Amino acid sequence: MNGVAIRPRPRIIARQAVFDLRLLLRNGEQILLTILIPVVLLIGLGRTSLVTVGDIDAPRIDVVVPGIIALAVMSTAFTALAISTGFDRRSGVLKFLGATPLLRSGLVWSRVAAVLAMVVVQLAVLIPIAYALGWDPAGSLGAALLLVAAGVAAFGTLAIALAGVMRAEATLAAANGIYLLLLLAGGVVIPLSVLPGPLAAAAALLPSGALGEGLRAVMLDGTFPLGPLLVLLVWAAIGGAAASRTFRWE
Repeated sequence: MNGVAIRPRPRIIARQAVFDLRLLLRNGEQILLTILIPVVLLIGLGRTSLVTVGDIDAPRIDVVVPGIIALAVMSTAFTALAISTGFDRRSGVLKFLGATPLLRSGLVWSRVAAVLAMVVVQLAVLIPIAYALGWDPAGSLGAALLLVAAGVAAFGTLAIALAGVMRAEATLAAANGIYLLLLLAGGVVIPLSVLPGPLAAAAALLPSGALGEGLRAVMLDGTFPLGPLLVLLVWAAIGGAAASRTFRWE
């Protein structure tokens, strides 16, 4: 109309995802959270017995690596994304984006795509270190990547839903609190078999437990974890619906 061409939404989403990824890579605090902390935990937990991994019949490093990958996904796709989105809303960045053809659903999936690219960067750092520590994974690479993608979708949509209804400071506190809770009792780094029965059953239904146990099933046993994958997809659907309907630009 009026000689103005409207770009297809997929192209707009892709361009916004590239922009969001550049912002992530320029933020030193985000890099600390998403790369340095997982690297330190990988080396520390892989070389020491400070955290129990239960009686799983496998080398310690083989048990630790899937949990660290799950933790890296959670750090980027949930905590870092929720905090950055919350402060972008407070600063007016999202108000500006709301005046573009991006739409709320486009914002959700552009940020999830940016996070997925950031996770690729994390894996490029973590996996060589894991191999240097003696990691010897089993199972299908495709199954592991499918779980990681589903985990990014689940955590990412939930992060945007959280940041879309809370003030920036409240989002910061809530995201960090949930991160610590899931780290300690969500089945991410600590296998569900180590947790008390009722807690393990509850954690298995959370995206943290589903991703951690799913990756351990693939990398330790070589099995395809259909149950954890379905849990992650359900959470992604819930988070996507919530973010698309309740997210506020300002």
